[in-house]
Amino acid sequence: MPSSIPRYASISAVVAAALAAGLLAGSASAATEDSAAGVRIHDIQGTTRVSPLVGKQVTGVTGIVTGVRTYGSRGFWIQDPEADADPATSEGLFVFTSSVPTVAVGDAVSLNGTVTEYVPGGLTSGNQSLTQLSKPVVTVVSQGNPVPAPVTISAWSVPDAYAPEGDPAAAGSINGLPLDPETYALDYYESLEGTNVRIGSSRVVGATDPYAELWVTVKPFENRNWRGGTVYGSYESQNTGRLQIQSLTPLAQQPFPKANVGDRLTGTTEGPLDFNQFGGYTLTARTLGTVEDRGLERETTDKQHKNELAVATYNVENLDPSDPQEKFDALAKAVVDNLASPDILALEEIQDNNGAKNDGTVAADQTVKKFTDAIVAAGGPAYEWRSVDPQNNKDGGEPGGNIRQVFLFNPARVSFTDRAGGDAVTGTAVTGEKGRAALTLSPGRIDPANTAWESSRKPLAGEFVFRGRTVFVIANHFGSKGGDESIVSHHQPPNRSSEAKRLLQAQAVNAFVKDIVALEKQADVLVVGDINDFEFSGTTQALTDGGALYPAVKSLPRSERYSYVYQGNSQVLDQILTSPGVHHFAYDSVHINAEFADQDSDHDPQVVRFRP
Repeated sequence: MPSSIPRYASISAVVAAALAAGLLAGSASAATEDSAAGVRIHDIQGTTRVSPLVGKQVTGVTGIVTGVRTYGSRGFWIQDPEADADPATSEGLFVFTSSVPTVAVGDAVSLNGTVTEYVPGGLTSGNQSLTQLSKPVVTVVSQGNPVPAPVTISAWSVPDAYAPEGDPAAAGSINGLPLDPETYALDYYESLEGTNVRIGSSRVVGATDPYAELWVTVKPFENRNWRGGTVYGSYESQNTGRLQIQSLTPLAQQPFPKANVGDRLTGTTEGPLDFNQFGGYTLTARTLGTVEDRGLERETTDKQHKNELAVATYNVENLDPSDPQEKFDALAKAVVDNLASPDILALEEIQDNNGAKNDGTVAADQTVKKFTDAIVAAGGPAYEWRSVDPQNNKDGGEPGGNIRQVFLFNPARVSFTDRAGGDAVTGTAVTGEKGRAALTLSPGRIDPANTAWESSRKPLAGEFVFRGRTVFVIANHFGSKGGDESIVSHHQPPNRSSEAKRLLQAQAVNAFVKDIVALEKQADVLVVGDINDFEFSGTTQALTDGGALYPAVKSLPRSERYSYVYQGNSQVLDQILTSPGVHHFAYDSVHINAEFADQDSDHDPQVVRFRP
């Protein structure tokens, strides 16, 4: 994305710190030397991720300008038209200027400057570094030269294996390992860092986002689903054909095309291969193809039968009364039309009555009323609602917003069993005799004092009755993936530190469900919400421990298991899990948001229908 974050601050200090920490393995000795003359670009790039000349002053570096970026991280790319014979060494290089560059594509230039390694997102992000030339002195030798022919990135050129295992002696880093571009996809892309590359017509697998970027795949059959995306089905299924696309043309001159998943970016897209904080390897297009609309449509789930209970979960993305009425109306229309007015709807990310205004307000009745009114206006039922207000700024999310889960239910179809006493700090429990379980508080929070829920949303439990049968619903919004390293991290496998908190959260919910089932073996229990983790994750395994729950998304074919699209990977974050008492059900991940450039939320809602 066009970043407003300064890319370059005290690069010598950054390099020194990185060398001391071992993050730029293999480059310490080179950084102690003063200068080098007559080096070529491939000498600077070297055969690992880190330049052998990092920290060194170089003079007389020559190349042809292949791209100029005048926004965000300002600078330009050069390429040596006379490549060496080593496929591991890139012939392209980014030149960081900080101010708007004065060169043009096709200029032949000679450069003096400092070889640096820039880590997008900072050293603690785990991101790979970008080799670049900083503080350049630029001499234009000639103009109007042909740009070096692009390297074509295709299904045949990108290896199927994603990345080598990190070096145990370097804390799992791959920075010091020799590049093997014929074996590993990340090595292949790194061997082309800064190089002029091209792709042919390619399928869009990540819709255009607000930052003017989209994702394509150059591997049309890699984990494809029928709607056009690429499914992320395990930690080993990183989908090597994904590539981020940006444009070098400022948006004021040429708007970025709007594309949905399944559309095609046709023709030739060509430009330098960059590496950035928000997605890793990115084709920064000097020439951008044309988007071909393939007509992706929003899904509609089946309406429940008279004796079926329909329960849904929907993350409505920081909804508060200051949002435009159009957002409320669009979300409401989706509830009525796309979700077929479920009997129970668990909402995540309902904010308080004044949204992000941080003044101590925690009530959300105005937010919910505005939403339920919009549902009625859209032709839906007059939902009633239940929730528990959080303590101010204790549940994470946007400061001042006080997001929480809320139950909506259709009183014409289902009733809510109210048991008073629940508040932000008082937890509900399971009571009853053998054969019949009940909640002590309904609605109530589960184990709110547990440190697993610190700065995170506490689960909301409620007791419902449908056709004389009690149904327990637990609405969740587990801790986010913030702080995790990306799949393009220099640590392989990447560090997923956020999983530790979700594991504890899952264990708490699992224990609560076990308490219910211990009293009532055939109890109907649904654990729903934004779990913020995959169906194959340790979090889901902890939720299902002992057979207490089953992830209903696994009832779908593997290619249909997703609720969210991140960096071109269609993946599961939102889930509904069922207890053993829920014998037969129909499950649907209703794709109405995640695959589209125009979104009412960034999540797709989930629905389960069953007969209690």
